[in-house]
Amino acid sequence: MLFVGDSAKTKIEELIQSDNLTPQHFVRVSVTSGGCSGLTYNMEFDNQDRADDQAFEDKGIKIVTDFRSLLYLFNTTLEFSGGLDGKGFYFDNPNASRTCACGESFAV
Repeated sequence: MLFVGDSAKTKIEELIQSDNLTPQHFVRVSVTSGGCSGLTYNMEFDNQDRADDQAFEDKGIKIVTDFRSLLYLFNTTLEFSGGLDGKGFYFDNPNASRTCACGESFAV
């Protein structure tokens, strides 16, 4: 399961409206090799389903990931932090054994 924090929900809804996206759009997240800790997060809006998609809905927001990424993201919460010291979107991942200083990459 993937989860959406209240602040991320609000920001996603704002972005969907401001970018004139359709109700068929959802948040696609994935994990790829890279970054200083070995793995990095990717996030984008999408409206095309793929064969290996694993879909979840939390707080009215649909989040989709591929099966391989789900192994790294299971029980992760997508969060958003704004303001002057805000990180933007970030992942609160209980599976990460370490993260880099900027929070863009992680290791398990």
